[in-house]
Amino acid sequence: MIGFELMAPLMFLGLVLFLLLGYPVAFALAANGLLFAFIGAQLGHFDFALLQALPDRVFGIMSNAVLLAIPFFTFMGLILERSGMAEDLLDTLGQLFGPIRGGLAYAVIFVGALLAATTGVVAASVIAMGLISLPIMLRYGYDTRLAAGVIAASGTLAQIIPPSLVLIVLADQLGASVGDMYKGALVPSLILTALYLGFVFLVATFKPAAAPALPLSARTLRGGALLRKALVSLVPPLALIFLVLGTIFLGIATPTEGGAMGVVGALLLAWANKRLNLDLLRQAMDSTARLTSFVIFILIGSTVFTLVFRGLDGDLWVEGLLTALPGGELGFLIAVNILVFVLAFFLDFFEIAFIIVPLLAPVAQKLGIDLIWFGVLLGINMQTSFMHPPFGFALFYLRSVAPRAVRTSDIYWGAIPFVVVQLIMVGLVLAFPGMVGVDKAEPVDAPVEIQIEDFGGGYNTN
Repeated sequence: MIGFELMAPLMFLGLVLFLLLGYPVAFALAANGLLFAFIGAQLGHFDFALLQALPDRVFGIMSNAVLLAIPFFTFMGLILERSGMAEDLLDTLGQLFGPIRGGLAYAVIFVGALLAATTGVVAASVIAMGLISLPIMLRYGYDTRLAAGVIAASGTLAQIIPPSLVLIVLADQLGASVGDMYKGALVPSLILTALYLGFVFLVATFKPAAAPALPLSARTLRGGALLRKALVSLVPPLALIFLVLGTIFLGIATPTEGGAMGVVGALLLAWANKRLNLDLLRQAMDSTARLTSFVIFILIGSTVFTLVFRGLDGDLWVEGLLTALPGGELGFLIAVNILVFVLAFFLDFFEIAFIIVPLLAPVAQKLGIDLIWFGVLLGINMQTSFMHPPFGFALFYLRSVAPRAVRTSDIYWGAIPFVVVQLIMVGLVLAFPGMVGVDKAEPVDAPVEIQIEDFGGGYNTN
């Protein structure tokens, strides 16, 4: 007979088995939870009455105002992808930085940061820059690996620069304010952008043939014409950034309201560029509905899993494993970051956020770790899930639009240095927690009682 203390580990292993067999994550979570609820009840280890909480939990997910920001920001990003803004930015900044070695790479990073601050969608950024910049960079002699790596890495900035979807999901799972999470991520995201620029600078300095300057014949804009073009191209995205992030940071709007205003701004921008039509709206709404449904179904599945897992004292098992690690708080943080980094090879950030984060949050709180800082740290680490060879989604997006002359191995090798840069950023946040702009929480001496409602579709609407 299976002992009660073995139920939680077996349930976790069962989930891993379902995922390895290739079942959809949402259904694997729910099926695994219901399976072990039945097994546990048959062995006298689980009370079926706990499942009465499921209807309220599902209703809580559907009525969660925080999650409403996800379709808003997704729709905004998809509209902006087709508004022509990316093309204007890349053309203008390419001309602006063209005279210096690595200028096109600098332009791609800056545009990636601007797109991240307006769209928050990795696919939109990577595909837009891959279609526009990669052929130009290769035409003017850029190293293939450097060009591919810069584009893929710049696109993943959308995962940490507000209004990032990752930060919305992490805030919801940690029971934290989305606005505070955005504020906490702002400085680290700017530092990460600077580290990308620094890497390109080193390559251009020590290997100038890999990142040449634009030839004079390619620099068609100069002087006043270039300045006017720069102003015309930069004003719309900067205005949109203020409309979304400025209103959130100033306390004028909630993240959900900021996302709604961003949608209006994106529609106006697409209309001004004469790109707004019924076909564009239909495609954007279809993609938004698909992504939102994907998130909601995973969240419902994770709710079933978490409810049964906690009913089998799985949270206490996880807490015992993590608090027993040597090194206390630092040992916990190192182990968690290694775990998330390894899981990112196989799972995307939604799956990590909905499966792993709710199990880690109570332990982090008990150790006195500020949950905003913890969420930003995990967000930077989870950003690597888009860059990991061989399953990084940013690499797949780039592969889908890259010229045939660009080998898949070049894209993979080009991504590796930027994964290392992201890991350096994780180390910097660990070493200098003040950059997140939050105070460390006081350690909790008594056991922390975390209600099941606190995670996986909570009711925080800040």
